[in-house]
Amino acid sequence: MSNIDQAFGFYEKHIYDREKFRLLTEYNLKVTGSVSPVLWELFAAILTGQKGRGNVGADLRGWEVKSAANTGSFEYQYHLNTGIQKLQEDSSVNHLFCSYSSNYSEVIVFGMPGVGLGKEYFDKWLPELKANYDANAASQTRRQRFRKNVPRAHIAANGALILKISSGRLLERNDSVLNELNK
Repeated sequence: MSNIDQAFGFYEKHIYDREKFRLLTEYNLKVTGSVSPVLWELFAAILTGQKGRGNVGADLRGWEVKSAANTGSFEYQYHLNTGIQKLQEDSSVNHLFCSYSSNYSEVIVFGMPGVGLGKEYFDKWLPELKANYDANAASQTRRQRFRKNVPRAHIAANGALILKISSGRLLERNDSVLNELNK
């Protein structure tokens, strides 16, 4: 069984959990937001075959995982003590972008090497991040977290499609892209 097949099995059981969604709807609770980021990271771990790295750095060995609603953008956060190191690492690891519909029945996963995001995003963010955490800066200009976004449209135009799920069914897959990024 390939990684894509295993990840899709995980998706069916833990992300697109129809029973959970039925109960949320029955009790008038929101479905959107009911899948935590750690489940997307686990989905990505199964998909890539890579294990997590702990609390600092990329989410998985060689991969940063991002998830967002299909109308949103992908957020990157950098913190005071680890931000510069994390931003530099983001430039060198692969990125997995999971874009999903409000009821999770539609999922598109793109992969992209960090170097492909560097000039457009990471290289431009580095001076801003340094300025944000400059100890000599006025305290009101320093933010607790440095947050930036990559638009979904940029990922859709420049990333490589790994898989596409529609109406809860696996419609498209590209094992070769996943294999190439995992080298």
